[in-house]
Amino acid sequence: MESNFKMVAKTLFGLEDLLAKELRQLGASGIEKGTRNVAFEGDTGFMYKANLCCRTAIKILKPITAFNVFTEEDLYKSIYKIEWEDYMEANGSLAVDATVFSKQFTHSQYVALKTKDAIVDRFRDKEGVRPDVDLDHPTLRINVHIDRNICTVSLDSSGQSLHKRGYKTETGLAPINEVLAAGIIMLSGWEGQCNLMDPMCGSGTILAEAAMIACNIPPNLNRDEFGFETWPDFDVNLFEVIENAALKKIKDFHFKIYGSDKDGYTLNKAKENINNANLQDFIEIQQQDFFESEKPVDKPMYLIFNPPYDERLSVADIDVFYKQIGDTLKQSYPGTQAWMITSNMEALKNVGLKTSKKIKLYNGKLESRLVRYEMYEGSRKASKQ
Repeated sequence: MESNFKMVAKTLFGLEDLLAKELRQLGASGIEKGTRNVAFEGDTGFMYKANLCCRTAIKILKPITAFNVFTEEDLYKSIYKIEWEDYMEANGSLAVDATVFSKQFTHSQYVALKTKDAIVDRFRDKEGVRPDVDLDHPTLRINVHIDRNICTVSLDSSGQSLHKRGYKTETGLAPINEVLAAGIIMLSGWEGQCNLMDPMCGSGTILAEAAMIACNIPPNLNRDEFGFETWPDFDVNLFEVIENAALKKIKDFHFKIYGSDKDGYTLNKAKENINNANLQDFIEIQQQDFFESEKPVDKPMYLIFNPPYDERLSVADIDVFYKQIGDTLKQSYPGTQAWMITSNMEALKNVGLKTSKKIKLYNGKLESRLVRYEMYEGSRKASKQ
């Protein structure tokens, strides 16, 4: 029986609790939350499962060694000592990602370059052949993390970031990251228990992630490849067993997901992405302006959306735009729980509704708030009685 080993799942700020819960539900042990990451333990099959099934993970890293570093020479020598031939062939290719939190090492690019030099030199010295660098589809992706004087070297089992689900060929102007979209839906508490609507759906990311959550479809089912598939010890039979077990857990969804946007060009992109993910049976899309819309069903529902930020609207319009959001929610969407993410805290004041929840997140580099407005049927007072 293969023994468990330690792994680290990286995520976005504010999604750590969700990721820890996902890992626990998938069967991980030894879970420890950090900032933008969760450490856990599992075996090789679990590593495959975490990559396939975690909605809020960006990377699943497998640490192979850690050592003290004080100088560039320490870094080079320690990296050189690692038996890289166990992890890749000399004629393979590699990519190195580095993150640094250190006084000695201030440039992550430089650390990545020094790491690559040490690996390449080892292969050249031992086998007379050196691996190439391939940033897009390497045989082996390596992660170097320096925190003060401790350097941790990990194999990146994911390859490209796990937000690249594989269904999105088309994006709008300011697309929301798939991991962030899934995280927002999960933070809202929506799991498919009622209808859901994204009235400013852009290229359809929130719609697709919601449908996969409602049906328990593995989020990375549509990906072409994971990093671990090019490792020498990749077990294709085990991966198929893991994939088939995950597919058996897909369930029915008895409500509808509605998407709309006033931009027809963007909506066509959304339709294409949703078709790529084979989710068209669960999602209804139509072109309409949210400010002229009404609630499509007479039952309780969730609204989850990412309104356009300043880069997609002239600043002169932004306060009016947010006021219109508040007016539309009040007048046309009774009996809804409305969640929206924005990085414009000033404009948010113009919504004119009381938030019942505020969660700090980042949308890319922009500090943002995910806010909840509860739109009661009739007055709030009446709904409490």
